[in-house]
Amino acid sequence: MGKTKTVKPYEIGELDHYLFGQGNHYEIYKKLGAHRVKNGKKEGIYFAVWAPHAEEVSVVGDFNNWDESANVMERGEPLGIYTCFIPDVPEYALYKYCIKTYKGEYIYKADPFANYAELRPGTASRIIDISDISWSDQAWMEQRKAWKHTEQPMSIYEVHIGSWKKHPDDEDGFYNYREFAREITKYVKDMGYTHIEIMGIAEHPFDGSWGYQVTGYFAPTSRYGTPQDFAWMVNYLHKNKIGVILDWVPAHFPRDAHGLADFDGTPTYEYADPRKGEHPDWGTKIFDYGKNEVQNFLIANALFWIEDFHVDGLRVDAVASMLYLDYGKRDGEWVPNKYGGNKNLEAIGFFKHLNSVVLGRNPGALMIAEESTAWPKVTGSVEDDGLGFSLKWNMGWMHDFTEYMKLDPYFRKGAHNLMTFAMSYAYSEKYILVLSHDEVVHLKCSMINKMPGLGFDKYANLKVGYAFMMGHAGKKLLFMGQEFAQLREWSEKRELDWFLLEEPEHQYIQNWMRDLLHLYKRNKAMYEQDDTWEGFEWVNADDGDRSIYSFIRHSKGNKKNLLFVCNFTPMARDDYRVGVPRRKQYKLILNSDDKKYGGTGEERPQIYKAKKGECDGRPYSFAYKLPPYGVAVFEF
Repeated sequence: MGKTKTVKPYEIGELDHYLFGQGNHYEIYKKLGAHRVKNGKKEGIYFAVWAPHAEEVSVVGDFNNWDESANVMERGEPLGIYTCFIPDVPEYALYKYCIKTYKGEYIYKADPFANYAELRPGTASRIIDISDISWSDQAWMEQRKAWKHTEQPMSIYEVHIGSWKKHPDDEDGFYNYREFAREITKYVKDMGYTHIEIMGIAEHPFDGSWGYQVTGYFAPTSRYGTPQDFAWMVNYLHKNKIGVILDWVPAHFPRDAHGLADFDGTPTYEYADPRKGEHPDWGTKIFDYGKNEVQNFLIANALFWIEDFHVDGLRVDAVASMLYLDYGKRDGEWVPNKYGGNKNLEAIGFFKHLNSVVLGRNPGALMIAEESTAWPKVTGSVEDDGLGFSLKWNMGWMHDFTEYMKLDPYFRKGAHNLMTFAMSYAYSEKYILVLSHDEVVHLKCSMINKMPGLGFDKYANLKVGYAFMMGHAGKKLLFMGQEFAQLREWSEKRELDWFLLEEPEHQYIQNWMRDLLHLYKRNKAMYEQDDTWEGFEWVNADDGDRSIYSFIRHSKGNKKNLLFVCNFTPMARDDYRVGVPRRKQYKLILNSDDKKYGGTGEERPQIYKAKKGECDGRPYSFAYKLPPYGVAVFEF
């Protein structure tokens, strides 16, 4: 038998080839890419790239005058991983891989494993050493291990860094990661959110894709600074007890010449058959989940963000497009699976593998599915044939809620069930209720402009809608700007219309949302039994004629419960009576008629005593003067 070649710790060896070929090399990003190493007495960069069908690969960069012949790489078998060591390459140097294809053509590709990229419109990768990033969020990371999302508050502020606020002194108007961290922390703490979810952070060439068409999966976008700046932001947010969730896009990638598409001159990362490998509607390529190396690339990438950059969760974009082979396709544009069905069996296997590994290695981290269909057991355990996600976006609730809220109050009585239906399936998955960026773009109107009526009615509708959402079972997510009733649809090209807060109506909505968020965080009844029937109880779900909903949120052991009453019409109900389960005192803790929310400020008693007398099928009740679009929350 031949002797096994000894390899230096940073080099790609037989074991690396084997594990990557099996799809189990979860830290492959520490080997592939460009890493600063010591080779004997020389310091330099060890480059490694997977290009199985390439005839030849070389590293070109500003350190070798982009000369294809200067640094030719050595091919490693059996997978076709090319490597080379180049001494004295400076930090931030630009580079690409020059790949000679099987057709004899030369193509230039950015490094799929690069940690930093040239600012667009440039497309090269940059050398950077991220091994020296220091962290001081140990307390947060330790607590995270024991954190149970089902029993903890989660109110997420979805934010796009480039347009939350524009920087007056930057050519593009971008705050860098550190500046953004300080600003967003102040705002999020004041408002009472528990997490931020950041849109499109991995490197992408086109601002208008919002980061959903990725060319650099292992690189925080250079628009807002370096990977060190990005890490500083996460660390800073953690030290201020704010969780960080990133959008993550394993569904598809763009065709840009420098990206993953036809990486070595053949479909390397994507399915070869265009009926499986292309999204006709999006003009993008679909990852080949049947290839172990591609699954490995994506799973390692998820681990990279969660383990190396301390990110608390990934919201996985466009899950439905991965699960269904015919998603967004007409007859003849897709290929059935081996059983003749439309399920992508390889993508299903990928999700089970992904979630088992990521959550198994990182207790307390989150994997969140943006899945828009009724696919069963998205948050079910892998052992029970589920996909293994922690949480799922409740797109059904979002659709019913927005359809109901758009209605003129006169017609709401005919659609009363739109607001109650979600509770019939609320415990089939672990849900997040979402009003995301997708609901306020592409001529869908901002949240305030979805509301019927004019003036007072619009703002009053939004207030009662937000109260219903915050009281309903499930975690919460709201897109930036909607918390102060942004009038215009969102655009990545401009900052939010913060000047609106000079107007009292917008200040009222912000005050209301702030108090709802703090009420949510303060009261265990609103979150600790989100995934069980014991946590939510309708008092009256059938008051369609008056379009009033009343329900109770229960804490564990019923120590402190909350009663919500929401009136979705402009009719005042001076004689409103609500049924209650006990002969107790009910304390009014939130009243939408308060002056700071734009109400009349009418004086009201704080304590209401329940009296014997059946109402809403309960043995006791009390009367409350319910104003137009009134919301009242009582503690008992």
